[in-house]
Amino acid sequence: MTFEQLRLDGVSRSFGSANALQGLDLAITRGEFVALLGPSGCGKSTALNCLAGLLPLTGGSIWLDDTRIDGRPPEQRGFGMVFQNYALFPHLSVRANVGFGLQMRKVARAELRRRVDEALRLVQLTEHAAKFPAQLSGGQQQRVAIARAVVLEPAVVLMDEPLSNLDAKLRLEMRMEIRRLHQTLGLTTVYVTHDQEEALSLADRLVVLREGTVQQIGTPEEVYAQPVNSYVASFMGYRNLLDLTLTSAARLSAAGSAALGSAAASSSVTGSAATGSPVTVEGDGVRLTGTNRDDLTAGPAKVAIRPEDFVVGEGAENALDVTVEIVEYHGRELSVSARLANGIPVYFRTDKRLAPGDPVKIGVPAERVLVFAP
Repeated sequence: MTFEQLRLDGVSRSFGSANALQGLDLAITRGEFVALLGPSGCGKSTALNCLAGLLPLTGGSIWLDDTRIDGRPPEQRGFGMVFQNYALFPHLSVRANVGFGLQMRKVARAELRRRVDEALRLVQLTEHAAKFPAQLSGGQQQRVAIARAVVLEPAVVLMDEPLSNLDAKLRLEMRMEIRRLHQTLGLTTVYVTHDQEEALSLADRLVVLREGTVQQIGTPEEVYAQPVNSYVASFMGYRNLLDLTLTSAARLSAAGSAALGSAAASSSVTGSAATGSPVTVEGDGVRLTGTNRDDLTAGPAKVAIRPEDFVVGEGAENALDVTVEIVEYHGRELSVSARLANGIPVYFRTDKRLAPGDPVKIGVPAERVLVFAP
């Protein structure tokens, strides 16, 4: 089945009085890899199951181009599905598992064999075709599940946390395998994960969800570097979240706002604090210059800083004095947990050798200090 766009218009799903998914609007272009990202219970698997037809909608609609498909049963949507637990038939060989869907569709024997052979070659399991699932490793079983999905030549492949049961080394290998297959076959993929690193490495676009509601949709670069609120920031690795007070906000003219670029200028007006403009935040002995992300002018603020954005040493901007508490070895760098004099924990990374109890001066550039509404 060929199409140009898969579209979700206001897709919602409730369980009694609980809204698991609320008004999801998303357009997916053919060949795109989209990851639904968020913690357990955020609605990402619900969205995938609604797409697959495993859950009926309580609101909204799903379209393939101009054809509405949310009323169709799963088998008529033309989608492939890869589950977290593989869902292989234990009594069937690898070859039989991969070919099961084609057999149910009564594909001619010669065509079935050709397509199964090609799918096994793609996932590098040709020599394991006669084995049974119990004779395979976890990574190999997941490859069988992927082959079973792609052999149907589906319009869309839906993947629900497919790597969560694998160890770290296998997860990395399978991540590359999934991306390779996506590119080789020109698949359209919707991928559910709670792992932000996995999502960043695989997807063309991310959809960050919280309690059934979309928080941000964007490229990995956009969501990573320009989170729209403190929730997205915390989920995307801004581990340092400080509750401070905004005491000074830059007030720009229209010309000054324009100089910040279209993103900042579009949310600013003459004489008001501009998104992207410098602000000062303070509290309990801490004073930082940061970047306004929410048009704040005064009052409580949530400040987000990535551990890797801190710089260790004298002369750094936004200097802070901390005492090292815990040092974790991560190969080329150390992951450090420290505390400010007021007891607030601070996390940073460095290649300098540090030990618990060491007093250290750290700093961070103002553009790396993101200031949000609390």
